[in-house]
Amino acid sequence: MAPAADRLGYWGTPTSTLDWCEENYVVSYYIAEFWNTVSNLIMILPPIYGAIQTYKGGLETRYVLSFLGLAAVGIGSWSFHMTLQYEMQLLDELPMIYICCVFVYCLYECFKQEGVINYFSISLLLTFSIIVSVVYLIWKEPIFHQVMYAVLVTFLVIRSVFIVTWVYPWLRALCFISLCVFLLGFVLWNIDNILCDSLRATRQRLPPVIGAVTQLHAWWHILTGLGSYLHTLLSLQIRSTYLKHRPKVKFLCGVWPVLHIESQKTS
Repeated sequence: MAPAADRLGYWGTPTSTLDWCEENYVVSYYIAEFWNTVSNLIMILPPIYGAIQTYKGGLETRYVLSFLGLAAVGIGSWSFHMTLQYEMQLLDELPMIYICCVFVYCLYECFKQEGVINYFSISLLLTFSIIVSVVYLIWKEPIFHQVMYAVLVTFLVIRSVFIVTWVYPWLRALCFISLCVFLLGFVLWNIDNILCDSLRATRQRLPPVIGAVTQLHAWWHILTGLGSYLHTLLSLQIRSTYLKHRPKVKFLCGVWPVLHIESQKTS
C-alpha cells in the first residue's frame, strides 16, 4: 500500500459526480476505492442467503425481492466504488430508491390478508421512483438523491416505531438495534465527508492496516448494510407473525442473524 494520494488506475479518470474520501487506486490498480468496494460484501452475500431462505419458507415474493434488492444495491455500490464511473454511480444510487420503495410497501402492507396486493400503493411508489429517476438523470445533483432517499427512510422509521410501540412491542429490540446501527453508519458517513482532509492526513502517518480502519465510508457500507438487513428481518417477522407462522431468529454459525419460519401455523 503506497502513501495516501489519488492516482489514475485501470478505469481512468473518474466521471462520477461524487468521489469519496478514500484515496483512489492506492491499494489496487484495478479498484479505485478498495475498502469502499470490498465493504459491500455485507450487502451482497447475506441478503442472497436471506432471499433463498425466504423463498424456501414459502413467504411472499415481496420479501424475496427485499433481500435481492439489497444485494443489487451492494453490487451497484461495488461497481461504483471500483470504477468511479458515472454509469456505475447510477447503478448504485437509483436502486437505493427502488429497494426503499419495496421496503415501504412491505412495511405498510404487512397487516393485509395473504395474497392481497395493493395496486394503488404500488402505482404510487412506482410513480415516485420514475419521477426521482428522471429528475436525477436530468439534474445530476447528489443532494437531490440523498434527500429523496432520506424521505423514504423517514417513512420506514415512523412505521417501524409505530408497529413495535403499539402492535408487537416484543420486537422493539430488533427494531431499535437496526435503527441505531443505521444511525451510527450515517454519523460516520457525515464525519467522513466533513473531516476528509484530516482523515487523509492521519492515514499518511499510520501503518496501512490501521489506516484502513479510518475508512469511514466503508464502515457506512457495513453498518447500513447490517441495519438494512435487520430491518428486512424485522419486516419479515412482523408479516409472518401476522400470518400466524412461527418466526424465530437464529444465528448462522452463532454469529449472523437469520429468520427461520416454521411451516406449521399456530392455531
